[in-house]
Amino acid sequence: MNARVEELFPCEDQVFDSIADLLPGPDKPTPMLRLSERFNPHAKFEVLLKLEGMNPFGSIKDRTAQFMLSGLKLEDGQSLVEPSAGNTGIALAALANAQGVPIEIAVPEGVPEEKKAMLRFLGAELIEVEDELCPIFPSEGARGVVKSMVESEAYDGKYVSPNQYENELNVAAHYHTTGPEIWRQTGGNIDYFFASIGTGGTISGVGQFLKEMNPSVRIIGVEPAQRQHELSGLKRVTGLPEEHFPSILDPDLLDDLVSVSDEDAFAAGIRLARTEGAMVGPTTGAVLHAAIESGADIEGRAVLISGDSAAKYISAYAKYL
Repeated sequence: MNARVEELFPCEDQVFDSIADLLPGPDKPTPMLRLSERFNPHAKFEVLLKLEGMNPFGSIKDRTAQFMLSGLKLEDGQSLVEPSAGNTGIALAALANAQGVPIEIAVPEGVPEEKKAMLRFLGAELIEVEDELCPIFPSEGARGVVKSMVESEAYDGKYVSPNQYENELNVAAHYHTTGPEIWRQTGGNIDYFFASIGTGGTISGVGQFLKEMNPSVRIIGVEPAQRQHELSGLKRVTGLPEEHFPSILDPDLLDDLVSVSDEDAFAAGIRLARTEGAMVGPTTGAVLHAAIESGADIEGRAVLISGDSAAKYISAYAKYL
């Protein structure tokens, strides 16, 4: 009997030495979900949702954090510090814990309470800053606080910031992992790629890879409809002066840019949960709304990035239920 079990289920070494070993790679991509007609009514427009919330720390920012930390050389006594709307901070804190490195995270006051609680749970020192979720000036708010900590002579080089907003490794993470995964999972059969815009790392990295593989793939960015919004981690880039445009976002890759309201984003996230059972964050809701609205006029196969899960946004979702 035991021999038969081993024949059916051959033993493999599934024990890992670090939580970092659970991050996605060529042999363990995050899954894709094909949305049914219950959510997507367009028969000639196939929608595949890449579920990045199934990464070990709960978001696509796990990839970013891993790449950025690989490019840092910390000396004894130094600490990490990073501005974040939550997801990057959570991933950095988990990886920093695995390396025994202290970390502080500066967050805007509008970040969902679940994200703040998770950062505290991980032991990160939280710096809450009076800041907008979508600030215009990168030198103010959470980013400004971190910049001053890194550059201040008073701290004598104690703090090092990966700086996700300007770090090219943010783009590289998605060029080398997310993009190739999408290409392999679809067999290269992809016509459209939809992703929300925050730092610009995801859409720039994936967009660059997909365009190199097939220049006809259309890259669609999704942004909040208003500068003041409730979509944590997203940035409205329409109307931004050049000096405040996300430095790692390559606008030449974008074939279209779609603006989505908070109401439509949250409604789409709720509808997905109630039709497909998939629980995603409201930023994914914005991407879903943009894609389904676009699907009324286009045909083909679209891949959408679901950046995280609903778990960190239940209190935010509550007002829309």
